[in-house]
Amino acid sequence: MILTGPEIHARIERGEIKVSPYDPGLIQPNSLDFRLGDTIGWYTGEVLDCARENAFEEHPIPASGMVLSPERIYLAPTRERIGSDSVVPIIRAKSSTARLGLFVHVTADLIDLGSYGQLTLQLHCVEPVQIYPGMLIGQATFWETSGEVVLYDGKYQNSTGPMPSQSYRDFETR
Repeated sequence: MILTGPEIHARIERGEIKVSPYDPGLIQPNSLDFRLGDTIGWYTGEVLDCARENAFEEHPIPASGMVLSPERIYLAPTRERIGSDSVVPIIRAKSSTARLGLFVHVTADLIDLGSYGQLTLQLHCVEPVQIYPGMLIGQATFWETSGEVVLYDGKYQNSTGPMPSQSYRDFETR
């Protein structure tokens, strides 16, 4: 079951959903808008290798904006730190963003219970598009769970900034 905007606000006020910084003006009828952070990053290698750490650059997004290119995937954090131990956030693009051909979260839209931090967005555009730090870019919906709760304690916990893939760590445990 999806939470309504007023219920999201009530749970933020009670501390059941963590959002920092929290602006009540970001509450929508059944979601919470989130903003693009101030930095962006991309991989610099020609071939990305799932079993190895890949070269990655991080840069500030200029206040005047930055044009994204369709030939690349970009990783950028949300301005807000978001998470919950009791409801599951699912993140999506705002429809206004999607209508510009900007995919805000290409895959992996589910945020595990107990995960908390800046969310790393996987940005990809179908044609060049200009973005700005702090712009409204996406929204989180919150879903009730059923069954025993097991909280996330993985490699991306407490993320800050754009977090490149750590899939190579999965190979270390084999």
